[in-house]
Amino acid sequence: MRTAGRILSALVHDSNEMPDSSVTYTQLGSTGLEVSRLCLGSMNFGSEAEWMMNDREASIELIQQAIDAGINFIDTANTYSNGESEEIVGEAVSTYDREQLVLATKVYFPAVDEPGPNQQGLSRKHIFEQIENSLANLGTDYVDLYQIHRWDENTPIEETLSALDALVDAGKVRYIGASTMASWRLMDALKTSDIENYDRFVSVQPEYSLIKRHEEENLLPVADEQDLGVITWSPLAGGFLSGKYTREEAPEGSRLAKEGVSPSEAFSAEEWSVLDELRAIARDHDATPAQISLAWQLNKDIVTAPIIGPRTPDHLETALGAHDISLSAAEIDRLEAPIDPSWSRELT
Repeated sequence: MRTAGRILSALVHDSNEMPDSSVTYTQLGSTGLEVSRLCLGSMNFGSEAEWMMNDREASIELIQQAIDAGINFIDTANTYSNGESEEIVGEAVSTYDREQLVLATKVYFPAVDEPGPNQQGLSRKHIFEQIENSLANLGTDYVDLYQIHRWDENTPIEETLSALDALVDAGKVRYIGASTMASWRLMDALKTSDIENYDRFVSVQPEYSLIKRHEEENLLPVADEQDLGVITWSPLAGGFLSGKYTREEAPEGSRLAKEGVSPSEAFSAEEWSVLDELRAIARDHDATPAQISLAWQLNKDIVTAPIIGPRTPDHLETALGAHDISLSAAEIDRLEAPIDPSWSRELT
């Protein structure tokens, strides 16, 4: 693991000065691919939902601010805002050195509002069509990491892996990865790749946070054994671990406020206990609960990069501050004690 240095100097655009950055880099699983330890998520960029930024120029500026700060790893998907997220990412990165950036996208869900036959899933037909759409949206000749967004029970894994392998051979994809699924399915895919001599998944992208630790009983042990990269989504549990909720009140404009749901009912007693410890430890570090939540993941060897989803420059700055926080074993125990991780198939 190392700090910005050489990579950052090549990423900064329209400036002769290198900004201060504590961003560090690591390898993605067993590959030689260097990625920043924070991955910029792009689901917020677009206009398909009320909670998204819904401001193209502000989205582009935020992406560029993240890159200028040293983040070289950007994750999106063909289905986010029906491809608009990919387009925004493509426009934002167009003035940077493409070779220094790691662009990741996904395939499985439909990229249109009313899908017809063959417009979703992991068939060879859908994968081949969607990679072309994603490349056009992103304005690039290749994707660094192409991930299956979910497992497709209607398509043989051999067909899916054969199609992904062909994309690697064609130079349109550099590496392939997987997202949320049962661990036995992941092992089935890896075994199939080994038997058929297809490219293997090099990473997984599971949900993981201080209150959603079920993957400790599912994908994380497999990722550890197979030396896969782990790119975690929703590390702040939909904003709960940012500390914005109290038991009595949801802030105006938040999802719970719009739904008229009481925060005390929306989260369990164990989850509130985690947040209580999180706030106390944040005060001890003169940090925010969000920073401690991210620092907890950055302190874990199994995690390659949590995916952050800032909607403002302040959100981005807060996330970047997590790099500078080191948690003691006792503090980690306090944060983890209220939750006993368990996994069930329904979670996929």
